[in-house]
Amino acid sequence: MSTLLSVEQAQAIILKAVQTLGVERISLRTARSRILAEALIAKSDMPPFDNSSADGFAVQAADTQSASLETPVTLTVVGDIPAGNSPLFSIGTGQTARIMTGAPIPAGADSVVMVEATDVYTRGLDTTLPKKVRIFSPVNSGDSVRPHGQDAAIGSPLFPIGHHLRPQDLGLLASQGFAELLVYRQPRIAILSTGDELVALSEALGPGKIYDSNSYMLAALLEEYGATVTRIGFVPDDESAIRQVLDECVSAGIELLITTAGVSVGAFDFVRKVITEQGELNFWKVDMRPGKPLAFGSYHGIPLIGLPGNPVSAFVGCLVFAIPAVKKLAGDSNYQVKTVQAKLLEPVESDGRESYLRAILEHRTDGKGVRLSGHQGSGNLYALTRSNALLFLPSGVKSLPAGFNVKVYPLLNNGEWD
Repeated sequence: MSTLLSVEQAQAIILKAVQTLGVERISLRTARSRILAEALIAKSDMPPFDNSSADGFAVQAADTQSASLETPVTLTVVGDIPAGNSPLFSIGTGQTARIMTGAPIPAGADSVVMVEATDVYTRGLDTTLPKKVRIFSPVNSGDSVRPHGQDAAIGSPLFPIGHHLRPQDLGLLASQGFAELLVYRQPRIAILSTGDELVALSEALGPGKIYDSNSYMLAALLEEYGATVTRIGFVPDDESAIRQVLDECVSAGIELLITTAGVSVGAFDFVRKVITEQGELNFWKVDMRPGKPLAFGSYHGIPLIGLPGNPVSAFVGCLVFAIPAVKKLAGDSNYQVKTVQAKLLEPVESDGRESYLRAILEHRTDGKGVRLSGHQGSGNLYALTRSNALLFLPSGVKSLPAGFNVKVYPLLNNGEWD
């Protein structure tokens, strides 16, 4: 029987070790995707006054009941009400006022006749205020009127603590006059790649060398989930160099350290050694595929997640372990990454470890379907870019037939779920 930690056990250890950060007050303009640190209630009725939902004429509905194309009702126009103006007059029997969408309903009126049901519309565009208007269709009391408080009344709950702010939420809050919001701080994260084989993008590749791609990929993934990321780049396989960079991160106030490579069993894998000597190593292997050599501990009190060097393993490890930690740090109570259910479009096999397989998630007429995408080797970064999801197979499952319902991790694409 395996003595390795399960993914669930490893996640629990990491989440127990990280704590939600403090709060800060920011402008509404910069609050998209942030997590609220206060509950918000409506400051005023929405809408704050009865207003027209259409361009037309404010009337007393009783005056229009006999209106038809053959026998229109003629009313006297006593005023004009553009949006943003408050009428100082009232509507009496046999009277009306031209009104624009969003403008306040005048006293005495209980409905609005849409301009399309009047002779003003049939005469064509004319901004001149008519003295009389003929109405061709009756209305009922309340027609084309948005009563105050229809959307929400003053004191109504808007959003709870922990709410993840979306663009439409910011629009609502702006309509209520919230210029600033109290939110949880975004975690400051540093990413460090290690390895003598790494070179900068500006350099030519020599024999046995590769470009540092992991730090760019992981920084982008973490930023998709709201982290403030410092991409340190890479350092060689040297304990003192690794230690120096980590010390600088601690001094800079970094709240989560993420390294890639240096945590396996090779003779030149130094990150695990540095954690053990300068901090605390909680675990360094997880029963999963890909991403088995994954370490977690702390360096001078700062949580550190050591991801494998293979790019697919690093990506999966970041999604499964680092992202939930980032979400907790940022005040999100829903730590786990979004998953959906989908039907297997082909049989799949695994080695019995908990597996995260690159896949294509399809939206079909009969629901969501999923199939494998490309070679499943942990070093195949190109194959990862051809997929839009990770297909999840639980521990102990070595094969599943086509048609079986499985859990799938959709991958973010420019902030949207594929």
